[in-house]
Amino acid sequence: MKTYRLQTLFILLTLFVPAQLGQTKKPRARELGIPFTGVPGTFNAITDVKGVEVGYTTLISGDGKNAVRTGVTAILPQGKEFRGRVFAAWHTLNGNGEMTGTTWIEESGGFGTPIMITNTHSVGVVRDAVVEWNARRSEGGNYSGDISLPVVAETYDGFLNDINGFHIKKEHVFQALNTAKVGEIAEGNVGGGTGMIAHGFKGGTGTASRKLPAQDGGYTVGVLVQANYGFRGLLRIAGVPVGVEITDMLPTPGKRDDGQGSIIVVVATDAPLLPHQLKRLVQRVSLGIGRMGGFGENSSGDIFIAFSTANAVEASKNDGIANLNMLPNNKINPLFWNVSFATEEAIVNALVAAETMKGINGNTAFALPHDRLREVLRKYNRLIK
Repeated sequence: MKTYRLQTLFILLTLFVPAQLGQTKKPRARELGIPFTGVPGTFNAITDVKGVEVGYTTLISGDGKNAVRTGVTAILPQGKEFRGRVFAAWHTLNGNGEMTGTTWIEESGGFGTPIMITNTHSVGVVRDAVVEWNARRSEGGNYSGDISLPVVAETYDGFLNDINGFHIKKEHVFQALNTAKVGEIAEGNVGGGTGMIAHGFKGGTGTASRKLPAQDGGYTVGVLVQANYGFRGLLRIAGVPVGVEITDMLPTPGKRDDGQGSIIVVVATDAPLLPHQLKRLVQRVSLGIGRMGGFGENSSGDIFIAFSTANAVEASKNDGIANLNMLPNNKINPLFWNVSFATEEAIVNALVAAETMKGINGNTAFALPHDRLREVLRKYNRLIK
């Protein structure tokens, strides 16, 4: 009886302890000597954009047919106390997936809720929980249509997770939202990325950022990915055909290696971009995925959203005239380049941070082996240390 109680307590603690508290320090892609283009921000994370907070709930418990390997990721554009709107746009490379709230983003040019990422079968409960979280915080205030139209995206974790067990509950959503923070954030098997696979290796959550030089405005662009996509044979890291060089360690038993899967990408910037410019920016995410060897395969849900924290006060106005700042179009190219670079690095960071995971029915996804990756990069003269 004592053993059973201890096991139960362990499972409950696993369910409700924020992922950030349980993470040990892991090397990131740059620390392995992988070369990237561009200068990262302080944390090399989406949280380098001032005010952006990220929170996770990670659920790992059980084994066999009862294996739970899933979670929720929350991205708050201007923190938990923000009640306004930010300009935004979205784009899909291939649409076999879901991101709620995009119709209103397309129509209005912005949104006023957190962005959530989870597994495919939990979009509904996450959406409803965010509506409740927003409604509770807005009691006594003016109603905003944004409250009822949250942004919730998904990728499928059913190879490792008991996805039909519907283990995500509203309490897990509240936890991710309420524990969101600025600064350094965890990567790999955390939050919505817990049970994900990318290019035939264990995938998950990754992030990166770029700081533009002063002559280009000094702006920051940050990216967070939930990577669950890609064919092994097409995987390229720093331009090196890693997927051709490392052909073993595929998920077992017998997961199809044909590029099926999905990737969600969230882009934040403090550059003063209007919605039509953010639409142009978010389209360039596809180029970063392409640099990794992702091509928007038929069964993949590749859906991206970008927002700007600039103009938030004016974008939130309900009356009067909004006086907006806008970056001239002929100054936007450095942002195009760097959102692609940051997307690429965020995906590699997800692969580097992810750890081998055994899930439902013993299905296993193997981590990208750091030593073999370094050997391959060295072979092609791409290892920088």
